[in-house]
Amino acid sequence: MADSTTPLPKVGIELADVVRRFGSKYTTQYGRVMLPSQKKVLADIAACCTEELGGRRYRCDDCRESFWRFHSCRNRACPKCQGKRTKEWLGQREAELLPCDYFHAVATVPSELRDAFRRDQKFMYGLLMQVSAEAVKELCVKKRYLGGVPGILSVLHTWNGQLGYHPHVHMLITGGGISPDGQHWEPARGEFLVPVAVLSKKIAAKFRDAVKQERPDVFRTIPARAWKREWVSFIKHYGHGNDAVLNYLSRYVLRIAISNARILAMDETHVTFRWKDRSADTWRTTRLGGIEFLRRFLQHVLPRGFHKIRYYGLWHPSKRDLASRAWLLLILHKPADLQRPMKVADLIEAIGQLALLEDRQCMADESDHTDTPCCPHCGSPRTTLLAEWPPPGTVR
Repeated sequence: MADSTTPLPKVGIELADVVRRFGSKYTTQYGRVMLPSQKKVLADIAACCTEELGGRRYRCDDCRESFWRFHSCRNRACPKCQGKRTKEWLGQREAELLPCDYFHAVATVPSELRDAFRRDQKFMYGLLMQVSAEAVKELCVKKRYLGGVPGILSVLHTWNGQLGYHPHVHMLITGGGISPDGQHWEPARGEFLVPVAVLSKKIAAKFRDAVKQERPDVFRTIPARAWKREWVSFIKHYGHGNDAVLNYLSRYVLRIAISNARILAMDETHVTFRWKDRSADTWRTTRLGGIEFLRRFLQHVLPRGFHKIRYYGLWHPSKRDLASRAWLLLILHKPADLQRPMKVADLIEAIGQLALLEDRQCMADESDHTDTPCCPHCGSPRTTLLAEWPPPGTVR
C-alpha cells in the first residue's frame, strides 16, 4: 500500500505561488510602509494548506491509500479559503431570505475621492456603506416609490478587474418593504424601485454632509470638484426568490480582489491574469511584474476588524421582529388581512415555514468542520482519520 505523505500535484497557478515567489522581494522593497495586516496576509497565504500549519492524515476505506489534508489559513483575503467559507455563509443566509423580488444596486464615488479613501479607509468605507443604505431606505419609505422599509445587504468592494483601486458598495435590496405600522407588505411596482438619478444625488449629498460634519480635517483635503461631479449609481431588478438571491450572494458577497482561477501564468518576473471588460462584455488579459501585482493586490486588504458585509432595514440585527413579521405577511399572501381572523391551516403553514428555516440554520451551524475529505486518489467519500499534527491541544 502506497503512503502519500504529501498533497497531490495541483493544477494551475495560485495566488499562494505568486506570494511565495515575489513576497520576500516585495517585503524587502516596501516593508517599512506596509501595514501589519498586509504583512499578515502575505504570511498566511504563503503558509495556507502547507505542513507549516499542520494537518490531518486520512486513509481511504476503498483504495486504502493514505493522504494528508493540511490546515488552511482562514484569512479572508485568501482565495483558497473563501470557497468553503462562501458555502458555509450561503447556507446560513438561505434561512434569512424573503420570498419576494430583489434588486441589485451599486454606489460608487468619483475618482477625486480615492486619495481620501486611501488615507482614512475605516471611516470612509464605513460611511459610504452607511449613507448609501440610508439613502435607499429614505427613498423606499416614501409612498410614491414603495411605502415600506426594505431589507438591505451591503457589501464593500475596493477593486476593478485589473486590481485598480475603485471603492464601491453593492447592495441587495428586497423588492418590497414592510409598512411603517408593520401591518402590510408593500411590494415593488414591477421592475422599478427608486429612480437612479435621485438615489445618486441623495448618496452624494449625504456623504458630503457627513464628512463635513464628522471629519472636517478630511473634508478640507477633498478637491471641491469632487462634490460637483456626477456620482454614478446603478440599480436594476435582479430576480425573484432564493435562486436569484443566492446567485447574487455567490457573485458579490465573499469575493476578493482576485481568484486563483483568474491567474493564468507566472514566470521569474511577471504574472499574467485575466479580467472581465464590462464595457465590451469580453475577457482580457494583463501582464504585470510580480512586485506590481502584489502591490495592487495588497491595496485591497481591509483594515483590521472592518466588517465588509453589513445589514440594514429589515435585515438589521435589531429588526428581527420586523423580518419575522415580513415572512408571515409574504407567506400568507394576504398582508391586508392580518387583523382579521386567520384560518388555522394558514397560520400553521406559516409557522411551519418559519420553523423549517430555523432548522436549516441550526443544521448549517452544526455541520461546520464535521465533514471528512474525499480521497484525492479514487474520489471516494469514505475516509478515516488516522492522525493529527500537531496533536490537538499542543502549541507550535
